[in-house]
Amino acid sequence: MIVRIALPALLLLCVARMWVMPLGSSFWVDEAETAFIVHHGVNHPSLAVIAPAIQSVYYWLPRASEAVFGFSEAAERLPSLIALAIALFFIGRIANRLIHPEAGWFAVFACLTLRVFNYEAADARAYALGTCVAAASLWLLIRWLDSGKWLDGILFLAAGALLWRVHLVYWPFYFVYAIYFLARSDRKASWMQAIAISAGLVLALLPVASSALAMSRDAAQHVFAPLPSWSEFGETFKIRLVAGCGLAAFLYARLRRAPRIDSVPAFSAIALIAGWWLVQPVGLFAYSHLSGVSVFTTRYVSIALPGAALSATAAVAFFVPKSLWKPAAMVMGIAALVFGGQWRELWPPHHNSDWRGAALAANALALVPSTPVLVVSPFVEAKPPVWSPDYPLPGYLYSQLDVYPINAKPYLLPYGDSPAGKLYAETLTQGTLPAAGKFLIHGPAADVARWREWFAARPEFAGWRSRQLGPFLDVDVELFEAP
Repeated sequence: MIVRIALPALLLLCVARMWVMPLGSSFWVDEAETAFIVHHGVNHPSLAVIAPAIQSVYYWLPRASEAVFGFSEAAERLPSLIALAIALFFIGRIANRLIHPEAGWFAVFACLTLRVFNYEAADARAYALGTCVAAASLWLLIRWLDSGKWLDGILFLAAGALLWRVHLVYWPFYFVYAIYFLARSDRKASWMQAIAISAGLVLALLPVASSALAMSRDAAQHVFAPLPSWSEFGETFKIRLVAGCGLAAFLYARLRRAPRIDSVPAFSAIALIAGWWLVQPVGLFAYSHLSGVSVFTTRYVSIALPGAALSATAAVAFFVPKSLWKPAAMVMGIAALVFGGQWRELWPPHHNSDWRGAALAANALALVPSTPVLVVSPFVEAKPPVWSPDYPLPGYLYSQLDVYPINAKPYLLPYGDSPAGKLYAETLTQGTLPAAGKFLIHGPAADVARWREWFAARPEFAGWRSRQLGPFLDVDVELFEAP
């Protein structure tokens, strides 16, 4: 009885600390992009450069949340928190069905030990919704193959058709469905049903495939990460979690001479769990190296994290008897709360970015509206010809200004170390900046540092003072003033 009360209470503590408390912190740049899309719509002219990538059903959710609660960081992120909570429900049900009737709580807390999984709960992006739809679709697939009912098959079709509409990068996940279907020798769904449902799913995905092809043609323009290394590839599988859980269960069973286990996962269950764990990272890693265009990032493979948690749960199932599942889940939940709670800070930030704090510090200077602020774009697309000094605002390339405006006159600098940006900056040094007597540089901290050195070396600013207003995590503001 105590454990039955303690497990939900521990789950609420984990959710409160790791999901709820970061909700009010500053957006990072991709979340600023979400807010920009919600406020200006997907058809805003500046979004044409990333048009295929933002054709996602996800944006309806923060738009609805904002309509109910008004605009705030918490309101924009609330749909992700709800979606990941629903995903946890389906993950627990899948663990109960495939691994052991008592394994659900352990699988839930195994998910909560994964930092990236918790990160998506407070992220105003589509990845929590993707995890939710993936988990729901697999649960519906299991139900359909268990029952052979057309209704279950149609519900699975609907969920499967929705997944690619959440994010175009989820195409590898469809192999998981095929792997499990072929592994289920005891499926009750007939081949006629399977052919009909599969054909319906393919037809439902054809419109999305055209968007995916359009994005792939321009993929090189949106690359923000180098090709993944083998160490990065290995990190995505969370081997330490899986091996650590399996080894701990093995040692406990040996040392305590635990009673024999009453069941082990079936081959089809292992096939589904392994597919969920491996397919997305393997698919994106292979595509990145074969195409030369990297689409391998932590958030793009986060949909595979429940597979890692279920793999850890399955490893435990070979050594843990029924009576120990709930105590083991308690241990896992306490570990998640202790090691994932970011206890060094009362209100942990969601991301290592504080664009809000940077804007507040700049506005606290009470600058006159004509004071120049040189704004560096954090978006990789901010290069010529998409970028130009007269890029119209509000615009996608400077989404952070739309959410956290600075009360000064913006002069726009491109992404990274750009020759075009230096040429434009040279024109500003000829009159605009010296005449103003002071100016700001605002953007990612590394870019602000590079521009600070560049301007400090210019003869036009000999004797000028500069001081750093931040840093605000990985964002910064630099103030230059004439003597």
